[in-house]
Parts: sequence; structure tokens; C-alpha cells
Amino acid sequence: MASQLETMGVPVIILKEGTQRTAGREALRNNMMAAIAVSEILKTTYGPKGMDKMLVDSLGDVTITNDGATILDKMDIQHPAGKMLVQAAKGQDEEAGDGTKTSVIFAGELLRQAEDLVDRNIHPTIIIQGYKSAVDKAIEVLNSIAEPVSIDDTDKLMKVAMTSLNSKAVGEAREYFAKIVVDAARAVAEKRGDSWYVDINNVQIVKKHGGALTDTQLVNGIVIDKEVVHPDMPKRVEHAKIAVLDAPLEIQKPEIDMEISISSPDAIKRLLDKQEKILQDKVEKIAATGANVVITQKGIDDVAQHFLAKKGILAVRRVKRSDIEKIARATGAKIVTNLDDLKPEDLGYADLVEERKVGEDKMVFIEGAKNPKSVTILIRAGFERMVDEAERAIHDALSAVADAIMDSKVVAGGGAVEAEVAKALREWSKSVPGKMQLAVEAFVKALEALPQTLATNAGYDPIDILMKLRSAHSDPSKKWYGIDLNTGNIVDMWANGVVEPLRVKVNAYKAGTEAATLILRIDDMVAAKKSSTGPSSSKKEGSEEEESSSSTSSASSSSD
Repeated sequence: MASQLETMGVPVIILKEGTQRTAGREALRNNMMAAIAVSEILKTTYGPKGMDKMLVDSLGDVTITNDGATILDKMDIQHPAGKMLVQAAKGQDEEAGDGTKTSVIFAGELLRQAEDLVDRNIHPTIIIQGYKSAVDKAIEVLNSIAEPVSIDDTDKLMKVAMTSLNSKAVGEAREYFAKIVVDAARAVAEKRGDSWYVDINNVQIVKKHGGALTDTQLVNGIVIDKEVVHPDMPKRVEHAKIAVLDAPLEIQKPEIDMEISISSPDAIKRLLDKQEKILQDKVEKIAATGANVVITQKGIDDVAQHFLAKKGILAVRRVKRSDIEKIARATGAKIVTNLDDLKPEDLGYADLVEERKVGEDKMVFIEGAKNPKSVTILIRAGFERMVDEAERAIHDALSAVADAIMDSKVVAGGGAVEAEVAKALREWSKSVPGKMQLAVEAFVKALEALPQTLATNAGYDPIDILMKLRSAHSDPSKKWYGIDLNTGNIVDMWANGVVEPLRVKVNAYKAGTEAATLILRIDDMVAAKKSSTGPSSSKKEGSEEEESSSSTSSASSSSD
């Protein structure tokens, strides 16, 4: 029927008016250009000599950072292909915690190389197959060359942390920070079967500006950003027995509306006395268990505060649920939701609970916990922006050390691992049949673009550095030779202490390849007209004109 209408000169309308469609080579090129543009933004921030970005949001809030995940998140990218790289970076951040820039820059380089292959009439499907074969081989090579590391090898773990911190704004205090990070990661590590597991969520991070970076400290316990509720309570309790509550020390309001008829002043007094007696009984129950510290997620009534102070009990109220769970984990306490169920065995233990002044605020420190599987890093820096950047740096370094402990494998950085994998892939590509060999060679060039970017950001000639790297890696005994960005020489990165977790590299290559191949599969892009619904528009019209973009991702129908 459609063909009959077309022969009669009548157009067949498939899409709504205002819808934009690009197809074939044009759609592919547009998406590739957008993704490459995103990776170009991150390129100048890559490595120890990378620059920072200043991002200003619509409210005027300023963020200064070179953290890849933060830059992409704050930029609010609109192009659908650009968003795919943002998702790749988020996936890398969640899986490995570090290496977000590596994954995005690598994806951009893969697409740049694919652009040349498409211009030479090589079908995107062939390129995708070549890339997937190459990344599988690259991961195989990575696993074969990686060096072992154990949780007790603090020297190697320190090098992992320092390598991660080297490209951050806290670089001048990296050795101090690295020791804190390694101690924190080892403190929360748990043995599960034959391997170790590290949940960095058990490392609480508290930020407080004022002071220097070197005032940052690791607390073997928990820091609560609250103060003791009553001035007459003790500010320091040694050998603390801690009751952790998810219950209020208040008179609870009834769930239904009630009216109380009071006929005399005595009745009011009896009512108030009754309320006071209820609160006193609650405090007596707590004191009877031997508790001398109370920490609750809910509120504490003024009258209850008075009775607690008389009993010499230190109390903190309205503590975040996440902090309550960390306190319970660290002190061995049981979170009690009903005071009638509180028993002496439910109490946690810590050597010291103390209120201290940090900057302009007061905080409660819980130290010497019975089972310190939760620890706290209290970050200090001269101003708020620096504290935020220090937090991002510590998160990345913690993730890197956790990856190294869990996988027990590390590789050298500074472009050494990329050069070694590229060498192995170049040799392997000779056995790859047909046009796929060109895709594998393109993958190798994209890999080598990473050390070239490091060299460019340090002010060196990328071609010259690449030739020196290739020359060094032709000798099997120099597999860990990479770029010394201070001198421009090719040196042994392992001996120089530039060490990265295997997981960061493996996931960066995987995420970058997946993002690039996803974009290469798109041959048709349909973008609906932006919604212009107003008060007079119906709900149906609004839903029909909702802004969206959809892509047909069948590479088999890609038009060349």
C-alpha cells in the first residue's frame, strides 16, 4: 500500500511533525564527534601534570576539580552520545572507584580510530568485532603480566595510594594521605573464605574546613558531627558502655487525635508528673543496663536530658542512620528500637567517647572501639573547596587500595602497562584474519594514545615519547618501563613506585570499549520535538510531546 501511495506522489508520513531524524553515515559521525568532544574535555586533566577544571552551576556554585566523574557529572551533558560516556565513567567509578578519565579518554580514542576505518569503507560491525576481540586479549595479557600483592604488603599498598593521589590537588601531602588511606582500608578489610573484602562505605569521611591538609586524621572509631545534648553531661567518658537506640526518649504523640478535659490545676500537675515519670522510667531502664553513653537516631526530651545528666550519662541525639549503623558495627552494639528490650549484652564498648572542638564546631569522637571495622577520616583543609577536592582524592585512593587488596594484583603505571599490552596485541594481530586486523591495530593505537596524552600534558613531544617507549619495551626485561613526567625519560616505573591496581585498568579498557562499540552500532537517530506543553495543554498531549531521543542500534543495517 505504501509503495502504491509513493508512486502516486503522495508522501508517507511516519514521524510526527517537528521530529528530527539523522540516519546512516551522518548519524554515526554526529555521535562519534560528540563522544570524542567529551573525551577531549577530560584529556587535559589526565595524569599527574593534568590541569583542573572550574565548573560553575546555574546557582553560581563553583567546583574546581580534575576528578573525571565529578567533571562529567557537573557538566550536565545533553547530547545522547555524550551521555553514554558519562554512564561509562559512572560505571567505572562504581566498579573500580578510580580510572574514570582513562575509560572516557580511551573510548574517545577508539572512536577517533574507528572514524578513519569507516572512511576506508570498513563496516562498523567488523570494527566492533575487532575491538571486542582486542579487549579480551588485552585483559588476558594484563592478567599474565600483573604482579601479586598482599594485604600485609603495606609498602606496595602505599605506592598504589600515592600513585592515585599523585594526580590530585592534594599531591603535596600525598605520602601523609597515603598512610591514612592504607591504614583505613586495612582496618575495615574482612576475610571471606580465601580472599579479602573491603567495603569502603565502612570508612566514614567527615569534612571540616579550617587547618591544614596535614591536620587530617584517621580516627580508629567513629566521629559524630553532633554535640552532647546537655551542658551538665560529662564531655569525656572512658571505658564507655554505649547504648545505640533507634527509639525516642520523648513522650510519643498518639496516632489519633485526642482531647483531654482538665477541670483543675491539680489535674495539669498530675499529667505533667505522669509524663515526667514515663521519661524517668526510660532513663532508669537505660541506667540499669550499665550504659554510660546513649546515642540515638531520634530525639531526646529536655526532661530526659536532665535525668540522663543526673545519672552521669553522655547522650547524643538525631544521629544519621548511616552513622548509627557504623557505630553499632564498630562498638559491637545492637541497635535497639524498643527500650523494654535493652539488655546489658546489647551495649557496645569503646575505650573513649569524648566531645572535642573541631574548627568552630563540636564533635563527638568514639575511639578504641571493640571491633573497629568502621573507621573515620576527618578531613581538614584551609577552605571549603580544598576540603571537597581532598574528599574526592581520598575516595579514589581508598578505592584503588581496596581493589589491590581484593584482587591481590597490581601493575605499573606511567604508560608502562599500555605500552606492554600494545606490544603483545601488535604481535597477536598478525594472526587475526581479514579486515578485523585493522580494527585490532586501531585498538592498539588508541591504547598508545594514553601515554601520549600523559606526555602532552607534561609538555613533552608525544611522538618522541612513544618511540622511546616502544624501543624500551622491545626488551622483555623492561616491561615496567614508562614515562618519568618530571624528566621526560623512560624509566622503570615499578622501581619509581608508580603502581596501580589491575582492576582499574581492566575495567577502564572494558568500559571504554563497551561505550565506543555501543556508539558504533547506532545508524539511525530519531529525536522527538521538545515538549512545549503549558497549562492549556492536555496531559495526553504533554505525554506525546515529551522530549526524548531514541536510537536504532542494529549495526547490521548500518548504511555506509
